[in-house]
Amino acid sequence: MKDPRFAEHLAVYVDVVRAGSFSAASRRRAVTPSAIVRQIDALERDLGVTLLVRSTRALAVTDAGHRLFDRARRLLDDLADTHAEVAAFDDAVSGTLRIACFPTFGKRYVIPVLASLARAHPDLHVELDLTERLADPVAERLDLVIRMGTLQDSSLIATKLAPLNRIVVASPAYLEDNPAPASIEELRHHRLLDKLHGNDLLGWSDIFGRPAGTACERVAFRSDDFEALNGAAISGLGIALLPSWVSGTAVQSGDLVRLPIDDEPWNDHPSGIYLLRALQVPSAKIRAFSEALKTHIGMPARWEQVAGT
Repeated sequence: MKDPRFAEHLAVYVDVVRAGSFSAASRRRAVTPSAIVRQIDALERDLGVTLLVRSTRALAVTDAGHRLFDRARRLLDDLADTHAEVAAFDDAVSGTLRIACFPTFGKRYVIPVLASLARAHPDLHVELDLTERLADPVAERLDLVIRMGTLQDSSLIATKLAPLNRIVVASPAYLEDNPAPASIEELRHHRLLDKLHGNDLLGWSDIFGRPAGTACERVAFRSDDFEALNGAAISGLGIALLPSWVSGTAVQSGDLVRLPIDDEPWNDHPSGIYLLRALQVPSAKIRAFSEALKTHIGMPARWEQVAGT
């Protein structure tokens, strides 16, 4: 190791491989892409091997680059975890808090909490990844991930924020023109709203035994966004099956009506909304956000109060 900045360059290299490009790594580090390139060049000169094969379209990692990434990632992650665990003994709420969650949940419930924390702790900075993919706090170096559903066994530490219930809803205008379904069989004959792309993410198959598109012929609207589906239901496009955290406030305001068809047997199997972290000892920033989010959601959850459960 000839270059005294080897460790710094190594951290930059790991960021580049994780991000998949110089530009993505530069955005994360708030520097120019050329600065990232210079550090990778210096690392390759120091090691005497090529780590990345560069083209106009993508980066390809060489065999030596893969070996270095695997070793460096573990070392740097261990160092970061050690730093975080030792820093947890300091009660200062500062530094960068990295969170991932569903887009609609983040906009509705996480951002208001972050706004209040920012006022109380001006040295706290936040990176919020709004995504529907299954974010991994270990692989992606996230402080917290909000997941929904039934948790798989893992080494992650979970805090349950609220139960996860799904409610069938329709607008008053829709119900004026269409008699409210009293059973699952009657529901088959209504205009339904469904999730776009991939699997049956809304869970219509839990009601019909198969996805809505095969259980009936009247899927009137599909979207890949919870907010859009909720808005479509409010607009009277059809009946939606949505999480109560999505549609609960609309039920409270009277924009939607909850239809407790057959006493909602699809909610009989408990699942929840969870806050997940990898570190055994949470830092002050993690503790502050977790407590603020739990308080903001309430018990029972504010959307469950709205939905009348």
